[in-house]
Amino acid sequence: MSKTLIRGAKVLGGEVQDVLIDGETVAAVGAGLEAGDATVVEAEGRILLPGLVDLHTHLREPGREDSETVLTGTRAAASGGYTSVFAMANTFPVADTAGVVEQVYRLGREHGYCDVQPIGAVTVGLEGRKLAELGAMHESAAAVTVFSDDGKCVDDAVIMRRALEYVKAFGGVVAQHAQEPRLTEGAQMNEGVVSAELGLGGWPAVAEESIIARDVLLAEHVGSRVHICHLSTAGSVEIVRWAKSRGIDVTAEVTPHHLLLTDEMVRSYNPVYKVNPPLRTERDVMALREALADGTIDIVATDHAPHPHEDKDCEWAAAAMGMVGLETALSVVQHTMVETGLLDWAGVADRMSFAPARIGRATGHGRPVSAGEPANLTLVDPAYRGAVDPAGFASRSRNTPYEGRELPGRVTHTFLRGRATLMDGKLA
Repeated sequence: MSKTLIRGAKVLGGEVQDVLIDGETVAAVGAGLEAGDATVVEAEGRILLPGLVDLHTHLREPGREDSETVLTGTRAAASGGYTSVFAMANTFPVADTAGVVEQVYRLGREHGYCDVQPIGAVTVGLEGRKLAELGAMHESAAAVTVFSDDGKCVDDAVIMRRALEYVKAFGGVVAQHAQEPRLTEGAQMNEGVVSAELGLGGWPAVAEESIIARDVLLAEHVGSRVHICHLSTAGSVEIVRWAKSRGIDVTAEVTPHHLLLTDEMVRSYNPVYKVNPPLRTERDVMALREALADGTIDIVATDHAPHPHEDKDCEWAAAAMGMVGLETALSVVQHTMVETGLLDWAGVADRMSFAPARIGRATGHGRPVSAGEPANLTLVDPAYRGAVDPAGFASRSRNTPYEGRELPGRVTHTFLRGRATLMDGKLA
């Protein structure tokens, strides 16, 4: 079994220590560890984190391999410091049966750049009318615990209640894409001053907030777990904060782009900024940052949504919604949360590894950096500064809103169960 000695890293941004990996496990953590026959990684000035976990990734396979595949998506994940990703169900065919989720799970195991945990659809075909095979997907080889119709909202309250009741039996969670469809018909961007000036159909904050309010009350009534995908408004923050104060079992995520970008970007009419939910106001961005810092929002999730260039290089109204995010997420979080003093690196480890692993029941991930734990690790150079160049992305798609923007930090090494998937910034 191979050995690796990471020498002189700041573990979770704190004390400088050496970390010895032996096979798939962290063998020792301490000062002055001997290398022996181990491969040595000099890590002075770098931050060692547990491997990142993304609870919201679109890998597109099966059906849209022109956008992304499990292979290219997991290579992008490894490049961004991720050792585990949860793959959303809006594939073709939809991941609403045991057969489809097992296919995605096995593709992840085969390619080996990170663990892939499929998310099962809540309803058949994402159509919102009939519950999918939730139990069968949970009992399958993929052992699905998270269910979502992401891309569409489970807007029928009866269906949502039944889903919450069903997953409660095995400790699952329903991850809701909070979007009241009648309030967002024809919407192209956030409803507000900018949409009025540009003459684009507005997407009101209440379309998100009304669904979250309903669902936390349903979760309380049923006694089940609900997770809010890509929360984006200040009002949504207040609803989740209220629900948690009542003891409701709700968790929430925010994307990196909602921590940084605002609807002012849409003035360019560049479809790279078209996303679901839409970019909101500066007030919303600040509220999201504060909520992530104080724990109201539990995690950062990328909502990595790759699209081929023809789906983005077109007029705004015809463009697909979404942006890639796996390879830039940690840099955006460093920029918006660490450099602003809102989170330290231990906080980043919690929001991007410990908490998402806990919510998704990702066994072996989100574990402490200590002896005896699985060697799922990420090494970051926080001093790095550089402009984002999508030409160097491992993802098959290039629809990033950060092209040319200088962002801090760079993942230099990623280890999946002791094996380097990224070494010196290059994929293994």
